[in-house]
Amino acid sequence: MNTLTINVPEMLDIDAREISMLIGSKLYEQGKLSLGQAADVAGLSKRTFAEMLYHYDTPLFNYPASDIIMDVANA
Repeated sequence: MNTLTINVPEMLDIDAREISMLIGSKLYEQGKLSLGQAADVAGLSKRTFAEMLYHYDTPLFNYPASDIIMDVANA
């Protein structure tokens, strides 16, 4: 895994763990990371990461409605 240094203004009052969670949740939401990979970025277990996604307005299941409809039709 690569290491990245980010300069964050002190006025944000945000710690490294929160930034890691923000990055992990956004990359998971975009489908760039799996749940496990995103949890690793955030430094959390998969279960804890999945439970925290709610607080970041990130759906646990990022599955388009059109795919669900197609799956039901083909079942």
